[in-house]
Amino acid sequence: MSAVINNPVITKKYLQDEINSEVKHELIAGCVYAMAGASKNHERISGNLYAEFSHHLKSSPCEPFASDIKVKAGENFFYPDVMVSCDETDHKAEQFLSNPSIIIEVLSDSTEAFDRSEKFAAYRHLQSLKEYILIDIKARRIECFRRTKENDWLLHVSENQENCDFICLNISAALDDIFEDVENN
Repeated sequence: MSAVINNPVITKKYLQDEINSEVKHELIAGCVYAMAGASKNHERISGNLYAEFSHHLKSSPCEPFASDIKVKAGENFFYPDVMVSCDETDHKAEQFLSNPSIIIEVLSDSTEAFDRSEKFAAYRHLQSLKEYILIDIKARRIECFRRTKENDWLLHVSENQENCDFICLNISAALDDIFEDVENN
C-alpha cells in the first residue's frame, strides 16, 4: 500500500456496491480487491474465537463481529476475521466499524505477508486498536501485538499448551479451545 487515495467518490461507490455484492471486496489505496474464500480450519478458528468472545462479553459494552463486517482504517476498508468493538458509535454503525479494540486475522499462505505488513500498518492508525492478533494455523501459534502507553507495539506469542490473553477484553482462552476441531495438514 504505497499511497492512500482519499477519494470520496470511490469510497461512496465502493460502499454502495458492497451492499448487494455476493462477493466481499476490500478497498485498499483506492483499488478494489475481491476476497478469496477461507479454508475450513480458518473458519473453525474464527468461529471458535467469535463464540469465546460472545460468551464472555454478553453483559459488557463490547461486541464481537465476524468476517462479514468491514473496518475502516484510514481510507481503506478491510474484512478482519474477527474483531471486537467497545465503542458506542460502532454499535450504531450499519456498514463498517471505525473504532475496534481488537482485530484478529487468521493467516493463510496467500494473505500472510500482507496481514503482517501493509494491513498492520493501516490498522496501527486506528487509535482505538489495543491488540492486533495474528493466528498461524500451521504453527499452532498466536502472535498478539499490544499497543503500549507510548504508542509502541509489543509482541507476545502464545503456543503449545498455553492460554492466549486478550488483555484489553480481560479474557483468557486456552489454545486448545481456539484450535478446537482444527485438523492437522
